[in-house]
Amino acid sequence: MLSSKRPALVLSLAVFLTSLTACANSPTAKNLEQSLAADPRLQGNQVVFGEAKEGEVQPTPTQPTVQLPADFPKDIPIYQNAQLQEITPASGAEARVSTRWLSPDPSNFISNFYRNQFQANNWQILQQPTDDVEGTFEARRNDLLVKVSIQPKSVTNAAANQPQTSTAIQIEYIPNGAATASSDVPTAGDAQFIGPVPPANWVTQPTSTPNNSTTTTATAFNDINKAPQQLRQYIQDLAALGVFSSASSGNKNNNTSSNQFEPGKIVTRREYAHWLVAANNAMYANNPAKQIRLAGDSTQAAFTDVSSKDPDFPIIQGLAEAGLIPSPLSGDATAVLFRPDAPLTREQLILWKLPLDTRQALPNATLDAVRETWGFQDVGKIDPKALRAVLADFQNGEQANIRRVFGYTTLFQPKKPVTRAEAAAALWYFGSQGEGISAVDALKLKQTPTANQAQ
Repeated sequence: MLSSKRPALVLSLAVFLTSLTACANSPTAKNLEQSLAADPRLQGNQVVFGEAKEGEVQPTPTQPTVQLPADFPKDIPIYQNAQLQEITPASGAEARVSTRWLSPDPSNFISNFYRNQFQANNWQILQQPTDDVEGTFEARRNDLLVKVSIQPKSVTNAAANQPQTSTAIQIEYIPNGAATASSDVPTAGDAQFIGPVPPANWVTQPTSTPNNSTTTTATAFNDINKAPQQLRQYIQDLAALGVFSSASSGNKNNNTSSNQFEPGKIVTRREYAHWLVAANNAMYANNPAKQIRLAGDSTQAAFTDVSSKDPDFPIIQGLAEAGLIPSPLSGDATAVLFRPDAPLTREQLILWKLPLDTRQALPNATLDAVRETWGFQDVGKIDPKALRAVLADFQNGEQANIRRVFGYTTLFQPKKPVTRAEAAAALWYFGSQGEGISAVDALKLKQTPTANQAQ
């Protein structure tokens, strides 16, 4: 039956098409053509099947993204999976630029990223979070000081209507040249200061060293560039604090009274003793209980080669009476000589410094314990008296003196002489990790008036 109707259907279509061809210019043909044409309203409309329903989200034009300033320092690491949200430019006296970021990643990922970046790229870490959840990094490299604050937060995922963890990141820095644009000399003690330390030709006004009537001046040195790059800032900060200005008067070869620091020169035991007392007392200028008291001239000498007539007797004798250096007073009957002009060794550097970091008895130590912690191949060469200090230093984490002074090493070389730059690095920080004070902190306290002075 279907095959019998097919010729009739074909014939009907032929007649219909013939009619259209014959009447191509007729009004009927025009109307038919318009009815079969595409609806012009569909052009440029992404909704293909029907119009958008009420409440349905429509695509919106892409919003312009926030761009980093042109002078954003390339040395500052940027977390890859973070979106820049806002920029607060420097204005007026506020020289710092603040950038705010948001990342969907957990805060511990971001904290580990910045910790690894700062360590791997020779940044000097001044402050870091006590855990990986939140906190603030302060790091310095050359003349750039950056502050990175990491804060976990919760946002709402509108699509899934579920809470989603995210992390807010704030990076603050000073653009190049902004620190010197002001007519005032920038000081590291300013509470609002974030940026490079004062220039090399800056000299402070005379200040007094705690427990010492000698007037000292913070000296600027012009040979800092001869020191290893990682140690230069330590020297500059301690110089600004006036530690080297109270130089040992008993050292005839001392050049700290001039503008030559000689960072590669071997430091003597006399010099290091003087710097150790000066740095500790400057760090704790507002805390007399933690200061080292100098000995009087009438005190019986602990060492046969440092008499009461020695200009550094009050300092060396003070260290011995405090039990900070081996002497007959501490029960070491063999330490009758101080040897003030002998080179200071690495193990002596740590032995004298650690009691001022821990402020408690040093732990018992064995060769195996030091070998398992530090991994030193030459642990057997360390003097037994210094072994306990070396182990205690490891427990200080990132603030360990050995890490700060010598970097990563599997050889301690305990008998190797210490340079003046290395000695400065050891004295830049006192205390344990998270509970200590650096030369930068001491400079801030030095510039801040006390409550009594304010009144």
